[in-house]
Amino acid sequence: MRECCALNFQLNVWLRAIRYRFLAASAIGVSCGLALAIWANPSQFSILNSVLIYLGVFCLHSSVDLLNDYFDFKRGIDLRTKKTKFSGGTGVLPEGLLTPRSVYLAGIVFLLIGLTIGGLFVILKGYIIGIILCFAAISIVLYSTKLVDLGLGELFVGIKGTLIVIGTFYIQTSLVSVESIGLGVVAGLLSSMVLFINSIPDIKADREGGRRTLAIILDVYDSQAKFYFVMGLIMLTYLSALLFFNELDGNILSILPVILVLPLALKILVDFKRYLVSMKGDDESLNYVLIMRNAVLFSRLFGVALILGIIIVILNNIDVVR
Repeated sequence: MRECCALNFQLNVWLRAIRYRFLAASAIGVSCGLALAIWANPSQFSILNSVLIYLGVFCLHSSVDLLNDYFDFKRGIDLRTKKTKFSGGTGVLPEGLLTPRSVYLAGIVFLLIGLTIGGLFVILKGYIIGIILCFAAISIVLYSTKLVDLGLGELFVGIKGTLIVIGTFYIQTSLVSVESIGLGVVAGLLSSMVLFINSIPDIKADREGGRRTLAIILDVYDSQAKFYFVMGLIMLTYLSALLFFNELDGNILSILPVILVLPLALKILVDFKRYLVSMKGDDESLNYVLIMRNAVLFSRLFGVALILGIIIVILNNIDVVR
């Protein structure tokens, strides 16, 4: 019984270390690409390839989170942050639940598994997947040590989200289309928005640890700079989604799901502005935890709305054929 409890505890610790809840972002990106692939060419769709894509992307996602935890701990950043469900690191290293070496090795193992699966698709599908895989490998290795320090975290996370959709679509169809690029841009913008909003509470700890995140860069300006950046990302997300569905079908029904998520986007903006004005960057405010929660919820609901919109287009095309 004790052994079972100990095993269950260790499993929960490792799930916490890989931030399994945030794997939903990658899952939605892959699902968007798969839905679009079914729209483009259902006869070519491969369930086996789909499973391998999910597995490979999950491994690469877990790798970057584990390595990020390791390097943040080594730099003392995670010792300064206030941990929440959405920011401040996983806490497994500061709490002594895992050793730095085990987290680092696990990150490398997940990276190698992800690259191996990606390498298989390079052999089967060609150089396009190779380019995407090289970008993923470089981003994972340099993310915590170089990219975030240069304020490029949001950019690279956005590109990563875009390439997940494009790569998934390409593996299933052997095509890079305007639609896959457009859908990828939407997914990338959502990822960038969540990362930026969740990095706000860590500004002080990141600065003391030698990081130079985009939130820190914008922090030297008026607080409204951060608000306008988030507002710009949300506006671009909706504009890109509308252009995508217009290119895909132009049916108003396909756009309806993303429009239904708009009230949550407006709530995020109102609360974020109120936070910047009244809380003066107080990262201990409960209000900001709610903002981060809503940002994550918005990104997931918007991703699901994209998939529902594509399904509506597919069903509409079936009716037209009949």
